[in-house]
Amino acid sequence: MADLRVDTADGVATLTLDRPDALNSLTVPLKEELARAFHSLGRDRAVRAVVLTGAGRAFCAGQDLRERLEPDAAPLATEVRERYTPIILAMRRLEKPIVGAISGVAAGAGASLAFACDIRIAAESASFILAFGRVGLVPDSGASWFLPRLVGASRAAELALTTDPLSAADAERIGLVSRVVPGERLLDEAQALAGRLAAGAPVALGLTKRALNHAVDASLEEQLEYEAVLQGIAGATADHAEGVAAFVEKRPPRFRGE
Repeated sequence: MADLRVDTADGVATLTLDRPDALNSLTVPLKEELARAFHSLGRDRAVRAVVLTGAGRAFCAGQDLRERLEPDAAPLATEVRERYTPIILAMRRLEKPIVGAISGVAAGAGASLAFACDIRIAAESASFILAFGRVGLVPDSGASWFLPRLVGASRAAELALTTDPLSAADAERIGLVSRVVPGERLLDEAQALAGRLAAGAPVALGLTKRALNHAVDASLEEQLEYEAVLQGIAGATADHAEGVAAFVEKRPPRFRGE
């Protein structure tokens, strides 16, 4: 995994896109490794939260366009279906919170990766660019689905159609990122937040993410019923019993994911 670093500590896995000289642009091997990493983390009970970031001065510049010039490059529709779609679905199906630490430019599919995270924290130097139109393409990897839901239809249309960059400060103002921090503090802040999440009840966190995913296209009545179903599952866990006992005994809970 030369282009993807995976570091795990205290229940938090940090995935670092590691092609800094190419602004962490996405190649076939890197995309395949990223999809495998998310699937693997889903099976790893020791990991309770994930941080996704990029090495160097960029988060991810999107597709490595030089790779597209290779004579054996797959058709774009095939590349999107077979390499990008699995990453996005793995991220959203991972029942562990993903914190995106946006360390610089997030362009094209790199912006899509950021949008697919549950929470985004940005460095002051970060920016988001839906650069697809600059090379005659359309937003993919979920960008056209996530962005209207994150910032509203009008703002999403402006960003997608004009391909104008969005600064970190403006991203915070419109709610695309939770906070903006100095670049030297970005990874520490993201890992600290992920650490807080990792200390929570794993089953409840996973079910909460499931509920938020479901709510996007559900009616109020459907969501109320779905909440009841999930609450029944959570309420039967040992972690729920531990949480109640800890509350009564006025001590921190010790959640085990059971």
